[in-house]
Amino acid sequence: MQGSHRNPLRVAVLADSDTRWKWGALTANRIVSDSRLSGFLLRGRATPTPRQLDEVGVRADALREVTAVEFLREMERDAPDVIVLALVGGAVQAVLHGLARITQDARLTGGPARRSVVVTGYVGVVYEKLADGLLLRHGADVVLANSRQDAERFRAVYEGVGADASAVTEAALPFLGGAPYDERDRRDGDDPYTVVFAAQPSVPETAAHRTYLLRRLAEHARMHPDREVLLKLRSKPGEHTTHIEELPYQKLSQRLDGGLPPNCRLVYGHMGEVLDRTDLLVTVSSTAALESLHRRIPTAVLTDLGVREALGNHHFTGSGCLASWDQLDAGHLPVPDERWLARQGVAADGAYENAFDAARERVADLLDTAAAGGLPPIAPYYTPATAGGYLPGILARHHLGPDGAPLPGAPTGDKDPGPVRQIVRRAARGAYRHGVQRVAPVIRRMGEL
Repeated sequence: MQGSHRNPLRVAVLADSDTRWKWGALTANRIVSDSRLSGFLLRGRATPTPRQLDEVGVRADALREVTAVEFLREMERDAPDVIVLALVGGAVQAVLHGLARITQDARLTGGPARRSVVVTGYVGVVYEKLADGLLLRHGADVVLANSRQDAERFRAVYEGVGADASAVTEAALPFLGGAPYDERDRRDGDDPYTVVFAAQPSVPETAAHRTYLLRRLAEHARMHPDREVLLKLRSKPGEHTTHIEELPYQKLSQRLDGGLPPNCRLVYGHMGEVLDRTDLLVTVSSTAALESLHRRIPTAVLTDLGVREALGNHHFTGSGCLASWDQLDAGHLPVPDERWLARQGVAADGAYENAFDAARERVADLLDTAAAGGLPPIAPYYTPATAGGYLPGILARHHLGPDGAPLPGAPTGDKDPGPVRQIVRRAARGAYRHGVQRVAPVIRRMGEL
């Protein structure tokens, strides 16, 4: 479908965290063949560190850190064929309005009307703020849904408010893959039976609940000394990922009564490599559960803290994967429901290879339209007329006015910041992270007295 376009196509990915960079870059590779990928990291509290980027393992032909205004200026100077926005909803909305303003200004001044095809979506399970997040993403040419169920929900939200739902395109999570689990192959080797708990930065929130999960993990290891029990962590203390982590498991494990037993330890690294040696994946609601289920690895979604929207494990009702630590201690292995798997885009039956066909075809059609100068203006649902009390604040966070133009005093382009500015930025991030992980919990405890 892309044979009529010059190759390689130019794709820009703007991401605001390590996990969203992974999603955005891999999505770009899935939907645009033979491309040159330029990566942009949105400057903020979750900007990934070099270690996090290395762990993700996704490379770009170029990669640099920018503000939203700097990114928009880059796109105005040299628009790529495709832009993938791997951001939180508010940032997506801000960039969409900025891009719309650029195209409008070009047309008013008689400049070229050609614009990039804009793609966005979600990095994982959508279990909260469905309407809010979707409407903030409206205006992109393609809004990717990671499953059939999500595609139906997304269209219902757009149609329900009278917004165009044609951008919603069913696909799948771009990072599913790896060899299918075969218990016989695992048992033939010398590797011990391995249980992996996939931790999440913000679920659960309280120290008591996180300590409970850690204690049960350690108890499971003591109860099964022949097993290797791993706590898979997303980030190291001081780093941030998609969500803020106020209470790192690394610190909680140091305070755990009795500590961790010898067969229980903390691990980092690429999730796919950890799953290569996993016999049982345990989590509260991590997207790692979908990666595990895709590979047919026994997967348990914990009910110990309840099945609640705040935890996200309500998403797995009907999956057959809900289980408690008591059940797992006794040897229970959940068996997933095949119909549920099919609706979630897990595609354990082999259909995953075709999961991105519709997205590839839609992007190719849009590129043909763009080449002919026929792409319509970007038209988000939120405008000063439809959301006059909401939209300006969202745009202002990224130094944009209600019309999508940079506000006075907005950051100027800074391709190669000097050593002093780099030190200041690192210090500012360090101060913010210290506040999140040290000061905020203390203030919260004082407020509970």
